[in-house]
Amino acid sequence: MATGRGAYAPHVEAASPTLTRAITRPMLVVFIVGDVLGAGIYALVGVVADRVGGAIWAAFLLALGLAVLTAFAYAELVTKYPTAGGAAAWANRAFRVPFATFMIAFAVTMSGVTSAATLARAFAGDYLATFVTLPTGLVAVGFLVAVALVNVRGIEMSIRLNVGLTGVECAGLLLVVVIGLAYVLSGGGDPGRAVTFAAGEPVPLAILSGAALAFYALIGFEDSVNVAEETQEPARAYPVALFGGLTIAGAIYLLVTVVASMAVPTGELAGSSGPLLEVVDRGPLAVPTEVFSVIALLAVSNGALINMIMASRLAYGMAEQGIVPAPLGRVHPRWRTPWVAIAGTSAIAVALALTGDLSALADTTVLLLLAVFVTVNVAVLVLRREPVDHQHFRTPTVMPVLGVVVCLALMTQKAPETFARAGVLLAVGAGLWLVNRRLT
Repeated sequence: MATGRGAYAPHVEAASPTLTRAITRPMLVVFIVGDVLGAGIYALVGVVADRVGGAIWAAFLLALGLAVLTAFAYAELVTKYPTAGGAAAWANRAFRVPFATFMIAFAVTMSGVTSAATLARAFAGDYLATFVTLPTGLVAVGFLVAVALVNVRGIEMSIRLNVGLTGVECAGLLLVVVIGLAYVLSGGGDPGRAVTFAAGEPVPLAILSGAALAFYALIGFEDSVNVAEETQEPARAYPVALFGGLTIAGAIYLLVTVVASMAVPTGELAGSSGPLLEVVDRGPLAVPTEVFSVIALLAVSNGALINMIMASRLAYGMAEQGIVPAPLGRVHPRWRTPWVAIAGTSAIAVALALTGDLSALADTTVLLLLAVFVTVNVAVLVLRREPVDHQHFRTPTVMPVLGVVVCLALMTQKAPETFARAGVLLAVGAGLWLVNRRLT
């Protein structure tokens, strides 16, 4: 989960100096893999297991397929309009309704905030309990305050931390696969669990319900729209890199979930807020739980940090364009960071972390992004009537149509409480819009 799920850019303006096209196709693949691989897998394996049963991989496989459908729409729009902007810019170009454009941008912003709140709850769970047991709410608040302070301190520090911690995330997932496989191959675990589904619910519905949550771990590919303008031959490189990156990240997730299910009883995974911790202390290659807990806590911290960077910068950008109240655009005089936007988004994240559990907050994040993805899939069809003077990727029409259908299907799996929470967040956005209109 990464720094910018699509900047708000209602108008595509010609910039003076153009950006350097320094990103090659292999570099873009690595960027996308790093964007998708994130803290979600560290926190959500157990919750998905509770919905699906031992066949956790089935939910992640379906979620991957659904992500690929929407990725087709992104591939066409990014190569057709290879500039930063993302979902809000495409919605504005397709529908020309400023309020709707703003709400898409705000939904993206709030998805970052809810994601950070989700990870704050994960940080306060079983991984931290390896060292100390403290009230979840207190830890979540302290964690979000610490993330905000790093964010305020400066983008350079934040990005340096991000690069290092992304490597830690990947190493942790590799460790889970190696240790779990060694345990299973030495005679431990039960390979049959990986094809067992939860009792009492039809298998298709169980998989769909699990996929609606597992989708949280696959978001991030849409962030790559913001580097299209700096990519060499984006019309050729972007689609290959996008689908290649998603495939690589998806394969890693499938390996992790299959191994975790075979190594650990489903009930133990479902009952843990640090499910991968249950894997690494088993078998001949087991490592101390403290070691893996540190890795997981760093991964969760990285995910929260990059989500709050994204959310605060989007809020700042909207203030700079006069879309929301101007104070959100204030910059710290010393560190040159949008401190009011950081404070505002952090305050919302704290409120969310204190009022929702891990599953509910992840569901809210997914719901907000599903609404954005529906818009993107519709926009790609509407913008077919607008030709451009260069070659670009063109997705088969059936893909965005299916993308809309499956996104709506996933949305039906969300509880009324999830819709209520997302509705409150969007109402905050609408309120900011109205206040700004009265002030200007």
